[in-house]
Amino acid sequence: MQQVKNFINGEFVDGADGKKFDKRSPLTNCVIAQVSEAGIADVDKAVRAARTALQGEWGRLTTEQRVGLLYGVADEITRRFEDFVEAEMVDTGQPRHVMTHAFIPRGAANFKVFADAIKNVPSESFQMATPDGRGALNYAIRVPKGVVGVISPWNAPFLLMTWKVGPALACGNTVVVKPSEETPLTTTLLGEVMNAVGIPKGVFNVIHGFGPNSAGEFLTQHPLIDAITFTGETRTGTAIMKAAADGMRDVSFELGGKNAGIVFADADFDEAVDGIFRSAFLNTGQVCLGTERVYVQRPIFERFVAALKLRAEAVKFGRPDDKNADYGPLISAEHKQKVLGYYAKAVAEGATIVTGGGVPNMPADLADGHWVQPTIWTDLPETATLVREEIFGPCCHLRAFDSEDEVISMANANDYGLSTTIWTTNLACAHRVAARVEVGITWINSWFLRDLRTAFGGSKQSGIGREGGVHSLEFYTETRNICVKL
Repeated sequence: MQQVKNFINGEFVDGADGKKFDKRSPLTNCVIAQVSEAGIADVDKAVRAARTALQGEWGRLTTEQRVGLLYGVADEITRRFEDFVEAEMVDTGQPRHVMTHAFIPRGAANFKVFADAIKNVPSESFQMATPDGRGALNYAIRVPKGVVGVISPWNAPFLLMTWKVGPALACGNTVVVKPSEETPLTTTLLGEVMNAVGIPKGVFNVIHGFGPNSAGEFLTQHPLIDAITFTGETRTGTAIMKAAADGMRDVSFELGGKNAGIVFADADFDEAVDGIFRSAFLNTGQVCLGTERVYVQRPIFERFVAALKLRAEAVKFGRPDDKNADYGPLISAEHKQKVLGYYAKAVAEGATIVTGGGVPNMPADLADGHWVQPTIWTDLPETATLVREEIFGPCCHLRAFDSEDEVISMANANDYGLSTTIWTTNLACAHRVAARVEVGITWINSWFLRDLRTAFGGSKQSGIGREGGVHSLEFYTETRNICVKL
């Protein structure tokens, strides 16, 4: 059985107290690895190793030298592409095509994109008058924020972890990463890449464990952590923010979402159906940007429901290497029960089940895996639990609307504000609606298109701060002003 260790100061090590936990396959629920859990002493060792590296060799490198090393990291990930694909498939159970076309390539790209960003970011300077007439020059420099605690999620583990580690290292910080206990493999594998490329010891550290009373809490409460970046549930983000307040540490959060899709009657019908289908069911619905609320203009509502139903019922589940499989399982037994609990709540609240609502029939070797059916509902009011709360599964609720004002009001009547999709051939309408929907990211006639230079983040309870391009650099650096009397 595979043994997964912590990666501290350039070495793979077991936790000092010898505690381990099981990693189970989402496909079968069988134990496939044992993971070493980091205790408080291990977390302290990792943070102090990161602090030493920051003040040592890593801190003395020039920007050009760091950029060269990060390019090397990206190239080594690409060289070991299949290793990362296999590890991510084992961790998540999702199909190979999702890993090879999106998640692993983006993970490698995150290092090059942010290496280029820090190399090319401009700085500001100002000349000012002085009473003696000689003047003064003010100019700004960027310095790393310090040791950054990175807590990454399980739904796209490698992509979302490197989305934070890439810019953090490009800016000269060191990191201590706690991946989700559900998906430890690719983050650990990245330690091998760091050593192979020659990243100094202590720059990149990995600690395994859980949240409360485990590695996550020990990391966020450590006094030598200078900033914390987290992607995950809003409730967890709230707890981390409270911990970060002690010491006034900066935080960057990408949290939950209950995202709305808006389909106008003049939309390209087939494109809209395809786009909503992808945004509701990709990665078995385990996407923070996924669409769980769909508002369709009344003239095409019944036709749209029927078309989306056909697409959902054509989904094929299977193992990651099954070329006929479109989707995999949910991440864990616990998450499966959560999603099925919402499915039951939908019935209790009076939803009409268009399709799904339960567990698919799977072959005997996969019967104990975490499979749930793609599910579509209609006929719930906006006050229903299913319409209010994030489910994070392969499901969506459809409702008809009549006017722009009506649909904007419904889209905004939610505690979350991460993203939305708008489908219409009337670009004037699209721009009007996009400006009024209270979210951080809006797609018009598309979904999941990402230019990594653009701002990424949520509004309301969907997060704090922005990531991407210069926005990431703002979080991972401190700007210092230097004033020179001329």
